[in-house]
Amino acid sequence: MRFADQSIKLGLLRPRAAPGGGLDLPPTQAVRLARTAARATCYSAPVSVDGPENADSRPEGLLDLLGLLAYASLTAFFRVSDDAALALSLADKSALAELAVAQFGHFQLLSQRIRELGAEPEDAMQPFVSPVDEFHARTAPSDWLEGLVKAYVGDGIAADFYRLTAALLDPPTKDLVLDVLSDDGHSEFVIARVREAIEADPRVAGRLALWARRLVGEALGQAQRVAAEREPLARLLAGGAASQLGDIGRMFAELTDRHSQRMAALGLAD
Repeated sequence: MRFADQSIKLGLLRPRAAPGGGLDLPPTQAVRLARTAARATCYSAPVSVDGPENADSRPEGLLDLLGLLAYASLTAFFRVSDDAALALSLADKSALAELAVAQFGHFQLLSQRIRELGAEPEDAMQPFVSPVDEFHARTAPSDWLEGLVKAYVGDGIAADFYRLTAALLDPPTKDLVLDVLSDDGHSEFVIARVREAIEADPRVAGRLALWARRLVGEALGQAQRVAAEREPLARLLAGGAASQLGDIGRMFAELTDRHSQRMAALGLAD
């Protein structure tokens, strides 16, 4: 049975399909659905993985999570590289180039861990190529500032998701995920540039705030889609039992709270 059948248990009603196969989920609905799902009560348990010698018993959900994070890191490398090319100053080009290199380093570390678990990185990433690519296609920035906000808001939501999930992992994988999610100075760079732009032209704030709201709606919609359609990953997030699916709803509710804090740091009204 596909895990989409469990979406009612999650309290996450399936949103309308938008042209191109994405999810048409307004930000306010995303927040409402997340908080509705959060009312469930359950407890999660850590996942244990012994290593390649125990490859046959490794949880598929762990490979799903690492595959998703690996592909996200790979695409982030390309996107930050594109942002570096659009930067107006040499200092900004240099800073973003360093961040792009860091993202590719994260991809390499995750690929190595996937191989240690007895799988190929390409196979682990493949199920997530479509949803990740669809998200980026639906949220293509129109200028430099929108690209920065997308990197901060969109990638920030994803990073929060992975950090919350890391608590369920075995110690070596948990340490790897947290290391990969280290900021590398990207947040400070984006916050400084966005605040400078708002100070120079206050009208920019309204446009960027609307853009950020759209990003959070799209990000939560795609995350809910992946959780609903990938049974192994959803079971990992729920601590391994279908009766514990409410944890996923509470996770999404916490993501929306952290998003509000991120918006405040940018100087944008949520």
